[in-house]
Amino acid sequence: MSSANSNTDKPLNLPQRPRRLRRTETLRKMVRETTLTVDDLIYPMFVMEGEGQKVEIASMPGCYRFSLDLLLKEIAEVSQLGINAIALFPVIPENQKDDTGTESYNPAGLVQTTVKAIKKAVPNIIVMTDVALDPFTTHGHDGLVDENGVILNDPTVEVLVKMALSQAEAGADFVAPSDMMDGRVGAIRQALDTEGYINVGILAYSAKYASAYYGPFRDALDSAPKFGDKKTYQMDAANSKEALKEVELDIAEGADIVMVKPALAYLDIIHQVKINTNLPVAAYNVSGEYAMIKAAAANGWIDEKKVILETLTSMKRAGADLILTYFAKEVALMLM
Repeated sequence: MSSANSNTDKPLNLPQRPRRLRRTETLRKMVRETTLTVDDLIYPMFVMEGEGQKVEIASMPGCYRFSLDLLLKEIAEVSQLGINAIALFPVIPENQKDDTGTESYNPAGLVQTTVKAIKKAVPNIIVMTDVALDPFTTHGHDGLVDENGVILNDPTVEVLVKMALSQAEAGADFVAPSDMMDGRVGAIRQALDTEGYINVGILAYSAKYASAYYGPFRDALDSAPKFGDKKTYQMDAANSKEALKEVELDIAEGADIVMVKPALAYLDIIHQVKINTNLPVAAYNVSGEYAMIKAAAANGWIDEKKVILETLTSMKRAGADLILTYFAKEVALMLM
């Protein structure tokens, strides 16, 4: 029997044999360039009103809308798995929505009440709150709308500042403006500092594309725009230099972490952002990316666990330091 170091064939005269380092699992682990860990993961979670409610999202199998009581139990569980951070998204009832999103900065609102409860029940978990108006508006856009259907930038920023301040007051560790309005990071940073919230960080959705991958998320929050699209404020999928410009502006305005969204179709953008900044770079493995893997796995077309790990590893390899992913809980269990 041939040993690992012998070959009965006449060997080729090769100066390098890269396969030597792939020969065993131990060797492959030893020279592995990219490692995915539970510390890299941020878990997006959905909260709804009510009690004793856990409602599966049809287009996102395995993801749920939780009422606060069950959300707290779920957060305690994911914290025990080593997941250090969650991103919170609210399901707002229709009767609390209006054209200007006033519920977004209600100190007794769903988000604010939830943040306070989380920080009391699981104080070590990092809570990141979404700063955008689409869950709170009747029209489903991320900004205020004029009579001609134009999304207004500067008046929207004024509301976003109120929203971010109310979240910081509730105890959020990071506010995460996802609206893509010009100047919102600087306005939020100035307001936070002025009001004494100097330790509240900003996770900026710096390069957020007008993507077709967001459909299941909009189902989850019932926040799809009622008219038009979001292309006048979210980025054109064809652009990469623009992403670097947006990142540069957000850093100058005081962002602590910059993010690319979506991730899988934008690995090149993640890489470019990583090599052009010294800040941590986050990637959002969005709902459409999640749903595609779940659908293929349900049909028996792929090995779900292997594809999940390969997909998230590709994001880290591209340069992501942090990954927002609905697979966070599953991955934490895989990595135990």
